[in-house]
Amino acid sequence: MTTLARLADAGYQLTAETSGASAEAQKAMIAKARKIAKVAAEHAGDVDARSRFPHEAFEALKRERLLGIMIPAAHGGEEASHATIAEICSVLAQACASTGMIYAMHQIKASSLVVHCNDDPWHASFMARIAREQLLLASATTEGGGVGGDLRSSICGVVREGDDFTLDKEGCLISYGAQADAILITSRRTPEAPPSDQVMSVLTKDQYTLERSAAWDTMGMRGTCSDNFTFSGRAPAAQIIPVPFAEIAAQSMLPNAHLLWASVWYGIAAEAVARAEGFVRSEARKRPGSTPPSALRLAELLARLQQFKALIVAGLDRYERARGDADELSSMGFVVAMNSIKVVASQSVGEIVMQAFLICGIQGYRNDSPASLARLMRDALSAPIMINNDRILGNTSNLLAVYKHDPSLSR
Repeated sequence: MTTLARLADAGYQLTAETSGASAEAQKAMIAKARKIAKVAAEHAGDVDARSRFPHEAFEALKRERLLGIMIPAAHGGEEASHATIAEICSVLAQACASTGMIYAMHQIKASSLVVHCNDDPWHASFMARIAREQLLLASATTEGGGVGGDLRSSICGVVREGDDFTLDKEGCLISYGAQADAILITSRRTPEAPPSDQVMSVLTKDQYTLERSAAWDTMGMRGTCSDNFTFSGRAPAAQIIPVPFAEIAAQSMLPNAHLLWASVWYGIAAEAVARAEGFVRSEARKRPGSTPPSALRLAELLARLQQFKALIVAGLDRYERARGDADELSSMGFVVAMNSIKVVASQSVGEIVMQAFLICGIQGYRNDSPASLARLMRDALSAPIMINNDRILGNTSNLLAVYKHDPSLSR
């Protein structure tokens, strides 16, 4: 079993009860994603080799209207559950990790609007545009000048000019920035505000310019096209999200990021296990009546994959139960739980792919083999360094100085 969707009836009951879309509608979304995954898989090698955006997969995602599925039904979206969106991330990542990661990042940005902006006129109308036009959202939260990926700090600030504002931000690493239809960008509330007093603004492609300052040349996740840019934008002040960014990060952005990224990494791990399964079956056919030595290691690997799956399913369930409860979403226990999921998931994917390598041997190492695991390993290695596990563990350790871990199975 290689998907998150097969949570049996309990999972689909959870989906139906906590979202606007019916269980049948969400199954149909996942079925569409599986068809799109075939398109993504066909071009995954070229996407990686040329470090290019996976245009074919995203044209198909727009055509099948899967970019706006998190948007509430009141704004024209499908209001899919997080379990369904996580499953789609996993399905896409099994075919092309870059496609899965971009889809996850888009939905993480959508969650900031969905959770915090339903009653805000401009952002509500923008959510309707996302659903109607299938807009692709990107994020600009990193920054130069020593800030890097520290979401809690910013150097740049919003400059008000009448009913409009301008914003210039240097050193932004913006994944698929050149391909996005809109960017959600963080900054200080004003240039004079403290670094932690931040807001997030939404600017559409016609409201900003991007000047590329560095190209994306990496081992893995090459198709995310995460170039560095200098961002310059001007837009009406109504496009500044009225909720402080600290609340957005705690209540929607970080839990969605940890869960959806973990789902992408699960998809990579699941594909590695599938290739190891194919290799063992091939070996078994060569020696009828005998069990290949690698079969025992495969059994251990499947157990490890099941643990990985259970971790994500439990996290999705906890997030679904916490949604709508700002106190729970901001609680130390919830933050510790989500941080732990991210750390464990990012470590697990590399360990699982490495174990698949031991099963497949040289066939996994070869780029021209059906059992090739090279691209999967390169993509898996990005997981623990993408947001820096050491920083997340450091943040968690600060919380543990005052938070007593709850050992129960019910939370």
